Amino acid sequence: MKGTKIDNQQRSVFECTSNKLLKTMTEGNFVDYIKIHLKSGDGGKGSTHLRREKYIPKGGPDGGDGGRGGHIIIKGDKNLWTLFHLKFKRHIKATHGGAGGKQTSTGADGEDQFIEVPLGTVIRDTKTNEILKEITQDGEEFIAAQGGKGGKGNAHFKSSTNQTPRYAQPGIEGQEIDVTLELKILADVGLVGFPNAGKSTLLSVVTAAKPKIADYEFTTLKPNLGIVQYRDLKTFVMADIPGIIEGAAEGRGLGHRFLRHIERNSTLLFLIPADAKDLRKEYDILLDELRRYNPELLDKDRLIAISKSDLLDDELKAELNSELKETFKNIQFVFISSVAQQGLDQLKDLLWTNLNK
Repeated sequence: MKGTKIDNQQRSVFECTSNKLLKTMTEGNFVDYIKIHLKSGDGGKGSTHLRREKYIPKGGPDGGDGGRGGHIIIKGDKNLWTLFHLKFKRHIKATHGGAGGKQTSTGADGEDQFIEVPLGTVIRDTKTNEILKEITQDGEEFIAAQGGKGGKGNAHFKSSTNQTPRYAQPGIEGQEIDVTLELKILADVGLVGFPNAGKSTLLSVVTAAKPKIADYEFTTLKPNLGIVQYRDLKTFVMADIPGIIEGAAEGRGLGHRFLRHIERNSTLLFLIPADAKDLRKEYDILLDELRRYNPELLDKDRLIAISKSDLLDDELKAELNSELKETFKNIQFVFISSVAQQGLDQLKDLLWTNLNK
């Protein structure tokens, strides 16, 4: 009985986490591309104060330094899955450093501004398109705009020939930069295929995700994530990537807006419908688009699922199976049907084994 209670509690936690993730990843809330203008704080000015006390009328300079301006820091947060929280924040500023005071007291530093982003976020300089940083670890920080240094007070400038300097340094201005944040989703398995290959249907069947499903191309316009529950409460994350078309690497269709998400997936599952005219040709086109976009994608583990296999009778499936063994000699494949619930357990076993080999 105790074991059952624990299992139920674990299952409840899993379902709660899954529902929270799915609510966050709905198509309307999923934002993976943001441009923001950043302005860090200016450094505080140094003080020109001269020491004046009752019995020390000419005490000399004792002006303190100005405080540092606030940084703008981008920080990774494993609990975030989208950039939606930044959708309406197009200008972010940090506060200025405080001015120096008497008795060589340093001004207060400006307050740092933190921008929390999901893991897998790429930070680019909008003007040069240069990649400044990729956030991949929880708690990882990157100073996108550094606060200005505080100016020195007049106490630094006294000398034997200038015992009462009445000047100090102004603070250095903070940095101003336009950055682009691009999210490349982190998932264990990425679904790759042409529009209408059955990716969204598969995701809706093996996870609790509810992607939009219809019988026209590009039903999916943004990636969808789902948590696949495996045996003994083990799980892995599957991502439904919008369909690829020829020329996607050059920006046709949804182009680079979805191809970048494939870069972060551990394993690529190619979905090819059983009613396709030429299975090998479809696979080669998909592979070529990935290669042209980023040759490193070909180094990822690849598996093939022949979807809509309920359209095949046993004889035709056996014949096709023999052909595919010759066609895909070094790649594992499986026949599945999301609608008829066929081959899904075999597919999960194959994926889990591949992810943990």
